[in-house]
Amino acid sequence: MAERLVLHPVNPQQRLIDKAAASLRAGGLAIIPTDAGYSLAWTLEARDAEERVLRLRELDRRHPFTLLCRQLSEAGRLARLDDQAFRLMRSLTPGPCTFILPASADLPKRIKNAGRSKRRDIGIRLPDHAVARLLLDAVGEPLLSTSLVLPDEDHPNSHEAEAVAGQWLRWVDVMLDAEDCEPGPTSIVDCTGDEPEVIRQGFHPINLA
Repeated sequence: MAERLVLHPVNPQQRLIDKAAASLRAGGLAIIPTDAGYSLAWTLEARDAEERVLRLRELDRRHPFTLLCRQLSEAGRLARLDDQAFRLMRSLTPGPCTFILPASADLPKRIKNAGRSKRRDIGIRLPDHAVARLLLDAVGEPLLSTSLVLPDEDHPNSHEAEAVAGQWLRWVDVMLDAEDCEPGPTSIVDCTGDEPEVIRQGFHPINLA
């Protein structure tokens, strides 16, 4: 059973953030609150944690996970941002939006070579949640993440803390419980073509016009 750390959603206790960060740096798998529901999160080098996610969600190894970043400069090291994408991300982040971007040469090899073919693009989020942002600061690097969706589950309840704990706590190492989150999903903007395109409108729809 995971350790359930109860934090204030706006002014989280730093000692609990640091405790969760230590668990992640040691290779743990965490449930963290975001601005679009709770998510699973782990560090880029936590191979065992990622294997657990693949088994839990019955995912193909080619499944694209999302990178949670602290700031645009960090996103710019992992993805190639042209002027248009940079301006768009600056206007919409932090917030509940995932950007599909061309992968940069600096994307860690383990992420770039996941699955059977090299990844040419990557999903990046800059979450607007105090707990998630402080956790990213404490860990000191981006985190891989994915939604709390079990196989054959059509309408997951991933934003109510008590429901999330009841369903997922036994499968992770730590949960940062910051009360109920805003529901998801995120909006998804594809920035790999000539013009950015919204390919999914989330709980908070966006307008690129």
